[in-house]
Amino acid sequence: MSKDLNQKIYVAGHRGMVGSAIVRNLETQGYQNIVFRTHAQLDLTNQAAVADFFASEKPDQVYLAAAKVGGIHANNTFPAEFIYDNLMVQNNVIHQAFLNGVKKLLFLGSSCIYPKLAPQPMSEDALLTGKLEPTNEPYAVAKIAGIKMCESYNRQYGQSHGVDYRSVMPTNLYGPGDNYHPENSHVIPALIRRFHEAKVSNAPEVVIWGTGTPKREFLYVDDMAAASVFVMQLDKHTYDSQTEPMQSHINVGYGSDVTIAELANAVAKATGYQGKIGFDSSKPDGTPRKWMDSGRLNRLGWQAKVDLPIGLKQAYADMLAK
Repeated sequence: MSKDLNQKIYVAGHRGMVGSAIVRNLETQGYQNIVFRTHAQLDLTNQAAVADFFASEKPDQVYLAAAKVGGIHANNTFPAEFIYDNLMVQNNVIHQAFLNGVKKLLFLGSSCIYPKLAPQPMSEDALLTGKLEPTNEPYAVAKIAGIKMCESYNRQYGQSHGVDYRSVMPTNLYGPGDNYHPENSHVIPALIRRFHEAKVSNAPEVVIWGTGTPKREFLYVDDMAAASVFVMQLDKHTYDSQTEPMQSHINVGYGSDVTIAELANAVAKATGYQGKIGFDSSKPDGTPRKWMDSGRLNRLGWQAKVDLPIGLKQAYADMLAK
């Protein structure tokens, strides 16, 4: 797909970690007509407000990166909010995009859409083959609904209206714009904060929950943004060659994973913490492994670039700048 730098592009969720990285990527490529609204300016769960926005702005493309997100604690504590808010945002944005003639839309999901016991690495065809992880099931169900909504609009309106709505599913993300809250953050920002505070207080040891043996995959957020724009810009024939009408989502991963122990040591190095790292094996480990099969995306010609040591240094610098 040739780039039209004059196209009006709406990035929903531009203040979030992924949305802000997408804006950075688009601006680097020369796109200048980028539209966004803060939550205070536009509540995406409000159907009438979203309808008014699309009717007045008439964007050509939409990146749907807006979502209610959080770690295990937040998902467990606010399950009703996670399923309601995410479903409403998706329904409103995707439907209003269609009603207002948007031909190209990219929906951003999550690796939690896959069954808890999915074979590793998790491929796109693992979707809907088993039970979800209970702690984030409401969020995952909403994201699955978003994929299926995009596919359904393609199937019903692709021929008649030229609708081409795509979905990408990232692995665990980290980097600039992350949430470093002590209770509601994901594993990398939580560890960065803990190791930083331990360094500042000269704590002799940082103790990590679990045995340190589970393996996780992590992707730097600017790589995710690059992959998102890459997938959006693929010509339809190429995209269709690697997807199916009812299994059209594409995994976005780094390509390899690390143990939690390896991650902890890498974070300690990035933050300059030189104390001891311990593991509390009485605490739960969670899923033994969570690794995405990104073969579909790799075959389309995209590969991650930022390795973990470099990404962690940049994430730490971002935290210090807050």
